[in-house]
This record gives sequence, C-alpha cells and structure tokens, in this order.
Amino acid sequence: MGAFVMWMAAGFAMLESGLVRSKNTAEILTKNIGLFAIASVMYMVVGYQIMYPGEAMSPYFPGFGGLLGSSDNDVASVMSGDSYYSGLSDFFFQVVFVATAMSIVSGAVAERMKLVSFFIFAVFMTGFIYPLQGFWKWGGGFLDAAGFLDFAGSGVVHLTGATAALAGVILLGARKGKYGPDGKINPIPGANLPLSTLGTFILWLGWFGFNGGSELMISNVGEANAVSLVLVNTNMGASGGLIAAMLTSLVLFKKTDLTMVLNGALAGLVAITAEPLTPTPLAATLIGAVGGVIVVFSILGLDKLKIDDPVGAISVHGVVGMWGLLAVPLTNSDATFTAQLLGLFTILVFVFVAAFIVWLIIKLIIGIRVSAEEEEEGVDISQCGLEAYPEFTK
Repeated sequence: MGAFVMWMAAGFAMLESGLVRSKNTAEILTKNIGLFAIASVMYMVVGYQIMYPGEAMSPYFPGFGGLLGSSDNDVASVMSGDSYYSGLSDFFFQVVFVATAMSIVSGAVAERMKLVSFFIFAVFMTGFIYPLQGFWKWGGGFLDAAGFLDFAGSGVVHLTGATAALAGVILLGARKGKYGPDGKINPIPGANLPLSTLGTFILWLGWFGFNGGSELMISNVGEANAVSLVLVNTNMGASGGLIAAMLTSLVLFKKTDLTMVLNGALAGLVAITAEPLTPTPLAATLIGAVGGVIVVFSILGLDKLKIDDPVGAISVHGVVGMWGLLAVPLTNSDATFTAQLLGLFTILVFVFVAAFIVWLIIKLIIGIRVSAEEEEEGVDISQCGLEAYPEFTK
C-alpha cells in the first residue's frame, strides 16, 4: 500500500507537467522527483520522531526526545516492538504521505518560482510543519483527544499541502499575463493534456493505497472487509466527483472542460479520504459529487481573487479537503461538527502561518521568484539548463 502511495508521486509529476507550458516542464519534473527524496530524508531524520514521539511532552508539542535519538519511535529503533505490524513498514507508509503533501505545493507555485527556494521550503515543510500538525491528530495529540476524525488525511495531508501552497502563492504573485485590467482572466493552457489524464489515472490508482492502507491491517476477516469497503468507496468518491464536475462544467461553459473533469475526479478522492469506511458506496458517491461541484466553483473563485494556481491544487486539496472533513459526521456517528471544525481551523491557521513565515524568510534572503526574463524564457532553461521538449519549445 505504501508503494501504491509512492506511485502517486508519478501521478503528480504527470498531472502537473501536463498542465504547465512546455517551457516549464523539466523544472516541474525536477521538483516532483526532488521533493520526494527530500521528504524521505527529512522525515527519517526528524519528521517521524516529531509526528510519532512515543511519549510526548504534551498534547501540543511532542518534545525534543525524538530529535536527539531517544524516542521510542526513532527510525533506528522501530524494528522491534510488540506492534501487530512492522515498525519500518509504518515509517515507510507515513513517509510517502508527507511526500504527497509536499507534491501538492509544487503545482500551485509552478512556472515562476526559483527551484532552490522550493527545495529549501520542502526541507522545513516535510521535516517540521507537516509532522507537527500530523502529531496533533495521528500521533495522539490534542486534536485526537478532542475527537477530530480524519481517517486518511483530507486535513492532515491534503488541506496541509494546499494551505502551504496558498501561503507561497500569495507571496509569489501570479504568472505574468495571467490577469489583465478590469478583472480580465487570461487562460494559460497546459502543454500536454494526455499526460495530465495519465497522471490522474495514476493518482486514482495510488489512492487505493492511500485510503486502503490507512486501515493499517488486513489480517482478519473484519479488517479485510473494511479494506474492501474503503477501496470501493474510494473509487465511488472519485467517480461521483468526476461526473459532478463534468456536469457542472457543461452547465457553466456549455462545454466539457477536461481539466475540470480531471480535477473533479481528484476532488472526489480528496472528499472521501477523511472517512472512506463508514459511508455506503452510494453515500461515498454523493460525498465525492459534492466535492466535484465545489472544485469547479473554487477554481473559478480563486481566479477572480487573482490567486494564480496553474493546476487547481489549492481548490482540489484545500477547499475540497475542508468539505471532506465536514462530511465525516454525515456518516460517522462518532464524529461531531465541533471537533471537525476545530481540526480544520487548527490545520488551516497553523500551517498557513508557519508556511508563510518560512516562505517570507526565503523570499527575504534569496528570493522566491525568477526574473521576468527567465519567466518569459521558461524556467527550464534558467533553473535546469535544459528543455523537456527542445524540438518544440519556442
């Protein structure tokens, strides 16, 4: 299941590279594969110990024990223990989740960010920001104690990644030529929609690991049946989201916009991720469908606010991530809207403030945006020294 989630990195790479212009393809591919390695190393060195400290100092802060190598959950020591599954398998499953959260950021800041600035942010995001808010829920912190429910991470993973992306986009500004005078919005189409469609299929496949693996065991009949239901509901959420976004696009534009269709499928997946076990398959389809409608209006709304997100990541993972969290009490009687709102706003506020501070420091020290000339030429040349499509790039 962890390997399935790792393969989502390929899905993000394909989705994002298809939705940017050809002159920015190599750079976004470099970001996607580079961030996975950075996430793996940072989560091994500090992140896992922050998120799963064994005995925490408090419900709000896990303490420094893990950072000094004395945590019960230090990666070097998780091979032993009385758990019903391997400690190292748990580490691997968790590390691919932090990489997923960071992947969400790369598409939103595409086509105008310095590569080195992105990677520096990835160090802090995957090593510290993500693990701390993750500890509050999945590591047994105060959100878990308050009854906040997030089965596989609509909030812990998706809203976190989108919120960090939003902070970066606000400081970064829009791509040159995206917004004209009098509120005019100029479309900047992607270069390779077949690649984006393939990426969406890969993400859809990887999501079975994302949600199914979050059951964490399959060693008895009850757990096996639970995983089966999670897999079915994950698929139905995606299907509902896709169909709803397609119909919404048809009503609004009198056309079936493929980019909206793709984001509708992903929105349905994000929506069902917070609780894929308690809904019936029909309910899962409807929860995904609401996400599919929301994402279309969110993408249009962010454009009106001049928040430039080339791939729609903030809408898909952030706005719909919030809907996913709020949908949990609709099918899970253990959930309350009060606890869900507490978790939602805690993640939103903490991640935005923390990410904004890190982005701002990077901006003040080395800058986060390429020059106008480099943006015009394409960041492939200035950031990577090569082109993904040298025969076709103008």
